Amino acid sequence: QVQLVESGGGLVQPGGSLRLSCAASGSIFIRIYAMAWYRQAPGKQRELVASITSGGDTNYADSVEGRFTISRDIAKNTVYLQIDSLKPEDTAVYYCNTYDPRLRIDYWGQGTQVTVSS
Repeated sequence: QVQLVESGGGLVQPGGSLRLSCAASGSIFIRIYAMAWYRQAPGKQRELVASITSGGDTNYADSVEGRFTISRDIAKNTVYLQIDSLKPEDTAVYYCNTYDPRLRIDYWGQGTQVTVSS
């Protein structure tokens, strides 16, 4: 059974940092799958914030470039999102995502809440 389990969210003051984790299990091996982080703020559409290819290339949304860093630990089959210089507008539920092109299935984690407030 495929699972993506996020952790690491919480309440943080503006300017603070968090590191989100996404542990993949089942048939998802991050060394061969592209992985991504999305977020969804209240009343807004889910948006892509960062992605990493199977080859390790990364891409970021303009709104987070320079503050967010996506990385992975292949041995742990885990993807991370380091979030620095947090702003109130970063408040959202953050989701881990991958797509299996063989089965044509999108996989999502349950999400982890990030709240930026003083």
